[in-house]
Amino acid sequence: MEVDSKLSNTTALAYIGDAVYELYVREYVMERGGVRVDRINRMAISFVKADAQALAARGLMEDFLTEEELRLLKRARNHTRTSKPRGSTPIDYKLATGLEALVGYLYLSGNKERCDEVIARAIRLIEEGRE
Repeated sequence: MEVDSKLSNTTALAYIGDAVYELYVREYVMERGGVRVDRINRMAISFVKADAQALAARGLMEDFLTEEELRLLKRARNHTRTSKPRGSTPIDYKLATGLEALVGYLYLSGNKERCDEVIARAIRLIEEGRE
C-alpha cells in the first residue's frame, strides 16, 4: 500500500497501529505467559497502556528512529487532541498515539521488518523500564 509519511492522516495510522501493536504484544505475552488468559491479559495490558507506550516512544526517539520515523511520531503526537485521557497524562497519551501512528505507517507501507524491529525494541524498553 502506498503510504506517505508526510501526508497520511496520523489518526488513521494510529487506529491501525494500535491493532498491529496489540497483536504483537499478545503474541509476545502468550509465548512468555502460558495459557491462563487472565494472566496473559494482565501482562498484555502492561505493554499497551499509554504510559508504557509513552516510555517506549521516549526511548525510541532518543537514538533508534530514522529522521522520517521521528518526524511522523512527532507529527502524530502533536496532532492528537484529548481532553482527559483515562488512566494517563495527556502527554503520555499523545506519545502513545505517536508510537501507534508509527507502527501503523510501517505496517501499511509493507515494511514488516522495520515494524518488527520497532515493536521489539518498544517491548524491550518497557521491560527495562520495570527494572
